[in-house]
Amino acid sequence: MDIAAVSSTERGQTDKVLADVAQALLGKGLRLAGIVQTNIERAGHRHCDMEVMVLPAGPVMRINQQLGEGAKGCRLDTGALETAVAEVEAMFSQEIDLLLINKFGKHEAEGRGFRNLIAEALSRDIPVVVGVNTLNEDAFTAFVDDSAERLAPDSAEIQRWCLARLSCDAA
Repeated sequence: MDIAAVSSTERGQTDKVLADVAQALLGKGLRLAGIVQTNIERAGHRHCDMEVMVLPAGPVMRINQQLGEGAKGCRLDTGALETAVAEVEAMFSQEIDLLLINKFGKHEAEGRGFRNLIAEALSRDIPVVVGVNTLNEDAFTAFVDDSAERLAPDSAEIQRWCLARLSCDAA
């Protein structure tokens, strides 16, 4: 099972690194499926907006709800996330070299979101790179039976891992 987990304690770092990795691998001609996230700061607000781009070239969609500054609940727009899941799932009818998912989040920990697509990719021997935060680490570890390779949030290291799985020359 070729799956790598990327984690960072720095807010937004995993998203930035995985977006860089996706851009670099697409530039090398790899056929990617998945999503990468961009966090957009909003002046005067504590919370950012979260947009995901479905790989390889879109669409881009907002996946957060604007609940207000005092809100303590989950900001994820589950309908928008499931739309992104469906967009990525449609890519599975084509040849895919790698599945890249920005986060194994609460939704995945509960058995929804991208969880089934991650399992599908692994069953097809498609390598998977996924961001994992500390809140969902235990659920992720249980899901992959502790078989994920842990990678630093370093674009070059992640690219080397991906290219090694695809028998490509790391450039």
